[in-house]
Amino acid sequence: MTPAESARTEPVTAAHAAALDAADPLARFRKRFVGAEDDLSYLDGNSLGRPLRITAGRMADFVERSWGGRLIRGWDEGWFEAPLELGDRIAAATLGAAPGQTVVGDSTSVLLYKLLRAAVDHQAARDPRRREIVVDRDNFPTDRYLVEGIAAERDLQVRWVQAPPDAGVSVDVLGEAVGEQTAVVLLSHVAYQSGHLVDVGAVTALAHEHGALVVLDLCHSVGAVPVELDGWGVDLAVGCTYKYLNGGPGAPAFCYVADRHQAELTQPVQGWMGHADPFAMVPGYRPAEGMRRFLTGTPPIVAMQPIGDMLELIEEASIEAVRAKSVALTSYAIDLADELLAPAGVTVGTPRDPALRGSHVLLRHPRMREVVAALWARDVIPDFRNPDGLRVGLSPLSTSFTELHRGLRAVADLLPPRPAVGL
Repeated sequence: MTPAESARTEPVTAAHAAALDAADPLARFRKRFVGAEDDLSYLDGNSLGRPLRITAGRMADFVERSWGGRLIRGWDEGWFEAPLELGDRIAAATLGAAPGQTVVGDSTSVLLYKLLRAAVDHQAARDPRRREIVVDRDNFPTDRYLVEGIAAERDLQVRWVQAPPDAGVSVDVLGEAVGEQTAVVLLSHVAYQSGHLVDVGAVTALAHEHGALVVLDLCHSVGAVPVELDGWGVDLAVGCTYKYLNGGPGAPAFCYVADRHQAELTQPVQGWMGHADPFAMVPGYRPAEGMRRFLTGTPPIVAMQPIGDMLELIEEASIEAVRAKSVALTSYAIDLADELLAPAGVTVGTPRDPALRGSHVLLRHPRMREVVAALWARDVIPDFRNPDGLRVGLSPLSTSFTELHRGLRAVADLLPPRPAVGL
């Protein structure tokens, strides 16, 4: 019996949560994270992951030896290739992508801008009719804002789609929006509010049938949900590293460009690091071959260090095992919500089918804003999402069932059951 199955058949008690932890094959990883053994219930790993204990030593060693000892020589001794090498590690461990298609550098917003601009410009040059960007109204704000800005810059149209809140973006939702005028479809693999998991393979096939390109935002899935960029036929993708890849606040993002597109796309933020010969310092810009052309300025070498530590854990555990733990945690969160919170009027805003959700659960109630503020004062840390959502973010290698139980029990303490209505 899996932990999730057990959670549905046993009482929702602290003792049962402890039993789930005892049966968890990934429980041994938890002690490798800073603060994981504290009494604090951290339920926001999908906003910022905990640091790994080993990272402090790695950073100190980098300062003393690589930076302090080698100084500028470090560029010839590994730093210059680091964005490509780390990109390939992320691709192999989490993205289902062959080498040579992923690079690390810049923020998610900057990389998303680069890829969207490159994609719409390429599509318009190929076919002037392709003047529309398709995006859903519930996508993450940055994604929507970037689409609006690029549309204004390039005189394009935004084709908005509205997905059902309890179902998310699907082929049916996109079917009426994608056509011969579509340049690009922008999607988030996991919806940042509801946690709905998109069937990327099906959506990509639909877009390609109509000649459109797909840009995929992986921020709420990479490191927690298996991804198959090559297998799904995705064209372009971006993702952050400070959530389930535990790179720390402000850690650099990554971008993926399928090999078939690299030579034909022109990224719009041309800088010296993306030049074919960056140290020649010659007049005129000539893009490098491969993924280096999507770099712009000096890579954030210091900020890249923690990401490798988390990749080692994922490589050791396997992304499939991480996903199994994620499903167990989200299933348990829904069970706890049904048992402890439904009597207070809390509803689950995340798909109940584990195949249709990522690694967070949205709980809705009119008082959630004040509840989250009160929880933070009690060392229970979820996050709030307008208008009425408490989001429970579950990082599989660092979150325990006991921590989850303690956190949702605290929510129940703040939301007493509604009085029964007399007949």
